Formats: sequence, structure tokens, C-alpha cells
Amino acid sequence: MPLTLFQIDAFASKPFEGNPAAVVPLDAWLSDAQMLAIAAENNLAETAFFVPEGDVYRLRWFTPTVEVQLCGHATLATAHVILRHLTPEAERVSFETLSGTLTVTRGDDGRLVMDFPARPSKPMAEPRELGAMLGVKPRMVLSGTNLIAVFDSASDVARLTPAIEPLTRFTAPRDQGVIATAPGDEGSGFDFVTRFFAPAHGVNEDHVTGSAFCDVTPFWARRLKRESFVARQISPRGGTVWCRLDGDRVIVEGQCADYLKGEISL
Repeated sequence: MPLTLFQIDAFASKPFEGNPAAVVPLDAWLSDAQMLAIAAENNLAETAFFVPEGDVYRLRWFTPTVEVQLCGHATLATAHVILRHLTPEAERVSFETLSGTLTVTRGDDGRLVMDFPARPSKPMAEPRELGAMLGVKPRMVLSGTNLIAVFDSASDVARLTPAIEPLTRFTAPRDQGVIATAPGDEGSGFDFVTRFFAPAHGVNEDHVTGSAFCDVTPFWARRLKRESFVARQISPRGGTVWCRLDGDRVIVEGQCADYLKGEISL
């Protein structure tokens, strides 16, 4: 049974930047084992599968090793596939997911606008081993859906060299990733920068992590006493994210670029 597969670079203005995601449209669900096998074969941070349900779509995301509760860049990529390739006349798409209903609409300058739940975090005592595992001691650490390690400067975040095996052992029992963040450099055009590490989920470093902005946007809104930001995830590929705190929601915007369309043989 052949299946169509799209590979989309999310949070990217052109191919080979941002975060690649595979998107597989389905008429009916495959087994969990089949979807996980496809995600492992793709060997991307996320593979998204969706099935139409009336006027909305049911959406699920898989890393090469596990199904996840929320994925921003693969949601952006899926919305791009639907709004550009499958129903180009539509202005909006809604997804039913493990994180509730997520909507994506067309925005300005070719961007897509995602409406996600905000995930505030609380300060915690810094785990003594975290700084050693990341390679730089953070100024503070917060805990929520993920750990947030806050640093003094963008250069601190850029020079992190995580020890993957210890970080995996540390985060796996918590079922958390680690978001590193710091203020953007003056004149850079970015309010803050991030990196994201989730080795316990099979992703040592993610290129651009849309869901992480559900965590860091509430933090920076409190810290900077603002609601809207332009941020940069400074992974080796990198990507720009526009984000805004709107009550208990986070609005995340980004662009997408087509990379390939192929066929999976099952």
C-alpha cells in the first residue's frame, strides 16, 4: 500500500534551514508499530501522521523512538502541506491532538500562525550536575513540561556542549527535554535565543522546536514585561520564530519550505 510522504523544512524561508519534518497524510490510521517504524526509518526529529475527521484532522507525532504529546515544527509542516498542497483555498486548519485542539491560520509575509497552549514553568533549585552536563553553568533553572536553563548571554547558549549520555540518564526519569535560553545580543534583531536537547526522546539536539516556545514565551513575557517576541533557535541549522503570549495561549509563527514529495511502500 503506497503512502505519500512530504518532507518539509519548518521555520525556514528556503530548503536546508529550519527543522525538517516528515508529513504522512492517511485515510485511516496505521498501527502504532507501523507509524513508529516509519518514523524510525525517516530518522527525523518528528514524523507527523494525520487523518481527516469531518471538518478537522486528527494529528499525531512520532520521534524515531516514541510518540510525543506536542510538536510545533511538525504541526507547522502539516499545516503547510494541507494549506499549500491539499486544500490551497483554505485559510485555516484545525487539528485534534494529545494537547487538545490546535489551529493554524495563514498570516502575514507567508508565515503560518499556530495557536498553542502556554506551559508556564516554576523556578527550582539548580540540579548540581546540570551545568556540568551542559558545559556551562546556567544562571537559573525552571521546571515544567521541560527544564529551562537560563544563561546570561547568547554566546553562553551557543557554546554549550552537552554530554549526551549523562543528560539522557538525567532527563529520562523526568520525561523532560532541556531548553537553553538567553537574551539576544544587542542589535541582533532577536529578543532571545534558544537551543533544545531531548536525548531521552531520541533527539540529541533539535533544530527548531516550536513546542519549546510554549515554555519559554511565558518566561520571557514575565522577564521582559512584554508579550511579543522575535526569537532565534541557534542550532547548527537555525530558525526564526515569532511568538506571542495571549493569556493562557502562545501564538507561534513561522515559514515553511518544500524539500521533497515521495512515496512509502508498505
